Amino acid sequence: MDILSITGLILALFAILVGAILKGAGIMALVSAAAFMIVVVGTVAAICIQTPWAVMRRALAIFPWVVRPPARDGRSLIAKMVEWSNTARKQGLLGLEPQIERENDDFMKKVLQLVVDGSEPDSISTVMNVELQSREHADITAAKVFEGMGVYAPTLGIIGAVLGLMAVLQNLADPSRLGHGIAAAFTATVYGIGLANLFFLPVAAKLKLIIQRQSQIREMVIDGMLSIAQGENPRAIEAKLQGYLH
Repeated sequence: MDILSITGLILALFAILVGAILKGAGIMALVSAAAFMIVVVGTVAAICIQTPWAVMRRALAIFPWVVRPPARDGRSLIAKMVEWSNTARKQGLLGLEPQIERENDDFMKKVLQLVVDGSEPDSISTVMNVELQSREHADITAAKVFEGMGVYAPTLGIIGAVLGLMAVLQNLADPSRLGHGIAAAFTATVYGIGLANLFFLPVAAKLKLIIQRQSQIREMVIDGMLSIAQGENPRAIEAKLQGYLH
């Protein structure tokens, strides 16, 4: 569980609500069905037009990473690969075959299978780097869905404000409604800018950092498994892989 992300989300909501109270607007000034429809529903509509279904599905799948990132303990992976290296030195690469079925991670299972099959190190490197780049590209593209929502939301907030002002101008004959109407018009702007800068853009940035870290761990796995395939000393492998943890 990422406590920092949860804290940030709570503080973002707290900042807007308390800020509205301190400014004298009140919490109810932020409640607007019209603003919600224009900004939130409009942003979702825009991103649906922009995004293919496969990318959208992946974006929804990785969204929980913001508060619950994938569990990838680099130290335990290094320890596992050092153990595999010791096994390979004693029993040969075929001695690692039972580990394939026990491995839950698809990426590690694939590279382990290539090593057990006796593939050339250059071939293993090529295949796994293509796999790495493909996964990273898919995840970064999915993270950009939230970045796109952060771009559209403020613009739709302005559209909501303009529509609200248009409604106000149609009621100039009734001065008692002008103040409330103008305040309601700018609620959409608050929705758009607030959601973009306190939710959508931070979520996209956080996901990109997590994806970058995952790619770094996978690079470490490739490097470690190549070292095993080449028969390097387990201590040398451990010392080399420790550099990925900094």
